[in-house]
Amino acid sequence: MKYFSDINFSKLTILESVFFCLKKIKDDFSIKTVFSNLKVKLREAKSYLSHEKNSHNKLKKLLELFYFNWNFREIEGKYNLSDVLWLDKVLITYQGTAISLGIILLHFANKLKIPLNPVIFPTQLILRADYSNKKTVLINPFNGDFLNHNILELWLKGNISFSAVLYEKYLKVSQPKDILKKLLNTLKSALMEENQILLALKVSNVLLKIYPNDPYEIRDRGLIYSQLECYSLAIQDFSYFINKCPDDPISEIINLKIKSIKKKIHIIH
Repeated sequence: MKYFSDINFSKLTILESVFFCLKKIKDDFSIKTVFSNLKVKLREAKSYLSHEKNSHNKLKKLLELFYFNWNFREIEGKYNLSDVLWLDKVLITYQGTAISLGIILLHFANKLKIPLNPVIFPTQLILRADYSNKKTVLINPFNGDFLNHNILELWLKGNISFSAVLYEKYLKVSQPKDILKKLLNTLKSALMEENQILLALKVSNVLLKIYPNDPYEIRDRGLIYSQLECYSLAIQDFSYFINKCPDDPISEIINLKIKSIKKKIHIIH
């Protein structure tokens, strides 16, 4: 297994980057098994789309195969969010989130030379296809439905603010490294919520290998250290964040957190 210093993420696909990081976090993540599964599906996809030459029709056929034949879908019932972010599990259960399903769908689109790209919309990941006739198609990776500006505006109003406006910048194609960061941050938050703190710390450390000295990632690691009662390490990370982001409103809360931790340490001693 390669070290982070040996990896050029700009030369990896989104899926390859995600798999590399997930293997660093979870020892039983089998990259070999997952890629074997994907190869079988890719052969099926190539056969299913073999008679389609038009890019738009190829995309529609891929969506049909992915969501109806293979039955990839949004998770149902009660579940832990982390279960639908580990891509090895998603490929077994066929259930995921917008970002985990989107990453897998992007893999097949890339291999089939379908012009599909990720967009980190304010409410969730969406996908966009841009064609030579300047037509743009937007897709919801939860279910493969086509999206329009009216639907996206409703999402903003329902999830952000009733006064929210759909700006063109919200539909800008995101870089692979940003998608990786989004997935890992979502996984980290899910693991913390599920009290899987040691795994959350592993995610945090992976993020800091990719984004060293990022004050927000260091702040989050401080929160994890605090839950693990590693108080001196937590204070160190919190202090770094306050020093680097003194004007951030969160700095006041973090400062209170430091005082609270120092009281605990005093009581323990």
